[in-house]
Amino acid sequence: MHYIPNANLVREMLESMGFEEVEELFSDIPEKVLVDSLNLPEGLSEYEVEREALRRLSGDSFSPSTPIFLGAGIYHHYVPPVVDFVTSRAEFLTSYTPYQPEISQGSLQAMFEYQSMMASLTGMEVVNSSMYDGSTALGEALLMAKRITGRALFLLPEALFWEKRSVAENYARWQGIELKGVPYLEGEGTLDLDALQEMLTEDVGGLYVESPNFFGVFEESLPELKEILGERRVLIVGADPLSLAIQEPPGSFGADIVIGEGQRLGLPPNYGGPLLGVFATRKRHVRKMPGRLIGVTVDSRGERAFTMTLQTREQHIRRARATSNICSNEALAAITAAAYMAALGSRGLKELALQVASRARWLAERIDALPGFTAPKIGRYFFGEFTVGAPADARGVLRRAWERDGVVAGLPLGDHFPPLKDTFLISTTEVHTEEDYRRLLKALEREVVE
Repeated sequence: MHYIPNANLVREMLESMGFEEVEELFSDIPEKVLVDSLNLPEGLSEYEVEREALRRLSGDSFSPSTPIFLGAGIYHHYVPPVVDFVTSRAEFLTSYTPYQPEISQGSLQAMFEYQSMMASLTGMEVVNSSMYDGSTALGEALLMAKRITGRALFLLPEALFWEKRSVAENYARWQGIELKGVPYLEGEGTLDLDALQEMLTEDVGGLYVESPNFFGVFEESLPELKEILGERRVLIVGADPLSLAIQEPPGSFGADIVIGEGQRLGLPPNYGGPLLGVFATRKRHVRKMPGRLIGVTVDSRGERAFTMTLQTREQHIRRARATSNICSNEALAAITAAAYMAALGSRGLKELALQVASRARWLAERIDALPGFTAPKIGRYFFGEFTVGAPADARGVLRRAWERDGVVAGLPLGDHFPPLKDTFLISTTEVHTEEDYRRLLKALEREVVE
């Protein structure tokens, strides 16, 4: 017999016996043999229980996980088992590509739910049913912006992850698109608006901006950018879907296209993939959007039915008319994200985002208190990750933290941002424990002592 205690059932059982309180039920037991309380520790979260069980099963020599504070687009979050349970169902976890998709109404509805949830987060009217990852979503957004404006010059922030920039350049090179970098304010990490204004010549078709950006910093000028660009230029915003649970959506600031990396939403780091490209736009641009959409309609019997619509991939229509040459998509990853968001709910997503933000702020304050370290080195308002100024070359600091203390403390920035040789990027999420933070701070503190 399965029984889960709850207050209503307890009250009903007590009433059936003529009692009001549980204590009355046991009133015939002598007080001297009653126990006031049990010596039990405070309750643990599901993730903490799992981690503790692994530690006990494996003995003292086993560490369930090496403290890893890497971020830069790929993050480690706890994924509730219910998410894997849902997505491992044979209806979803299949190699079958639905060339007759209307047969799979459940899959289509799951993708439709993903689109609806993401539209709510981004504040946009239309979301496609996924791209490969955030980087290819940027490449596709540039191609779409060219189709919208007819212009071939676009601006990217210099504070951009170098691998993402490389993908964008590969997309642009063969489509006749020219890319120019907008400098960031030293110490702030946000766009230099004066430099941006000077770069807005007549042939500029649009701007890509991230908030939070590569340095983890929120772009404070985001509400002004559409007005600066004007209606004839496209504003593309790169957003962190989790951060959107606690900040205004880009759609409210006039964004024409919103993209992002959805890996945070239920997908493990897994050596960098598979990932999930988020792509959203305005309804007026829908026919220029890449990918495919899941729509809802009514079938011949008058019942609700889900269907693929506006399938502008070259797999479905003539290549010359296709908006993208991507021949597949990340349907399972999108369904995983939908299952994850449904499991947490809007309140859970907000609580998680607040926890990630507050942990990063707390950790930055602790690192900043160490002699020789500055955190954050760039920016004031950040989400989940931040830059750390070290007392020596950052690459050496991180190498010693790993070799001496077994801690992966962050990502050095000097190779791609020469002025930041003493700076590294560090990220934290809800999976990090007090012991993880203790080991990290100890590893950094040894730099000062030695």
